[in-house]
Amino acid sequence: MSLFYYFFVCKGVGNGEVDRGIVLAMTLVATFTSASSFIGGPGIAYTKGLVWVYLSMIQVPTAFIILAILGKKFGMISRKIGAVTVTDYLKERYQSKTVAILASICLVIFFIAQMMSQFIGGAVLFQEITGLSYIYGLALFGIVVILYTAFGGFRAVVITDTIQGIIMVLGGFIMIFTIIHVAGGTDMLLAKLNTANPHWSDIAGDGATPKAFVMSFWVLVGIGVLGLPQTAVRAMGFKDTKALHKAMIYGSLVVGFLMLVMHISGVFAPAVLTLPKGVTPDHVIPRLVLQHMHPVVAGLFIAAPLAAVMSTVSSLLLLASAGIVKDIYHNYVMDATVKDTSSGEKKISKLSIFTTLVVGIIVFVFTVYPPDLIVWINLFAMGGLECAFFCPIIFGLYWKKANATGAVISMLCGVVGFLLLNQFKVSMFGTTAIVSGILISVLTFVVGSLVGKKTSDDTLKLFFDK
Repeated sequence: MSLFYYFFVCKGVGNGEVDRGIVLAMTLVATFTSASSFIGGPGIAYTKGLVWVYLSMIQVPTAFIILAILGKKFGMISRKIGAVTVTDYLKERYQSKTVAILASICLVIFFIAQMMSQFIGGAVLFQEITGLSYIYGLALFGIVVILYTAFGGFRAVVITDTIQGIIMVLGGFIMIFTIIHVAGGTDMLLAKLNTANPHWSDIAGDGATPKAFVMSFWVLVGIGVLGLPQTAVRAMGFKDTKALHKAMIYGSLVVGFLMLVMHISGVFAPAVLTLPKGVTPDHVIPRLVLQHMHPVVAGLFIAAPLAAVMSTVSSLLLLASAGIVKDIYHNYVMDATVKDTSSGEKKISKLSIFTTLVVGIIVFVFTVYPPDLIVWINLFAMGGLECAFFCPIIFGLYWKKANATGAVISMLCGVVGFLLLNQFKVSMFGTTAIVSGILISVLTFVVGSLVGKKTSDDTLKLFFDK
């Protein structure tokens, strides 16, 4: 949604007729209410119980934290330097070709992983709606998204985010009451839950969710989100302090409510739904909606997250394509004599379409044989992006000694460390690879910045002088 958000919100949608606070809040909400939030997370709650609700609620303050720490300053600096994407910001802050190229490569790699989770979520929704097999649902979803993204880009208005949010909030209310009604009331619901999943109410999830994992989750979605390019770019849309403050409140309330009702629905689901053998928990929410909700309500409820998933995939596809075409090819490969000519623009346009198609096809191929739960793919992608971008973004914004050496070393060591630790299941005090990866990136950034070449006075003046 970042390019979409910039052109329609930052440039002024509706000439001020739309409350920018609400719009900004809903674009942030769109970042957290993807396939993982509506399908993967409740699916895990179906198997693990109430413990996953506690973990999901860690996301409540994310909108507040992002806008409070990044919001005003990031938005003002972005406008000052003319930055539209996070890569634009990093390029100007560190004055380094290497930093820009590394950032683009990391974006492409982990956006592909993140798109995998969205493709699987969209395919599952299509599968449940149409009754077709997973592969046909994937093909239908993939073809539609890839083609309209490659040849059309964004042609909607940002107000759709707000509409989707309202539908999903109302749908959440209806879903909870529907489950209770179908179960035969609260007492019968609890009795059936205790039979279907005796450990559903255990805070520790029957010992299966250690405290170290909880802390890791805190780092991932409570702190590390500051380093996600797709959330950081939202702060670039800061327009005025009033809208920012509204967005902090609205975003926290909406994210909190959606996370609560969707994951509670997953916890309650065993009382009214039993998945056939071989069907993954990712199918819990779609089946709850289609089997137990009124067809009109079910259609609206399914349409909102499906639209959000498709919008997310489109933005990721465009950003991945932009990372290859704009940030790498246009800036460092393309012949300088044709960059600003009509022939050069046509070449960039054709290459962008081709790149979007290729990236989309790659994601499609990778998702033909999906894992059991899409949430793990999304968490992996988030962890990789945070290890790469957390330090360059935050330290670059608030620490004058931050320099290109620190940024390069941090991105390389953080990402490589995260991948190796994740691959070989190496744990530091029981935490996940995400915690270790971010810690490595922080330490290497500080060391690299202290020993590396000092940032020029002109750059420091541009970023730190009011």
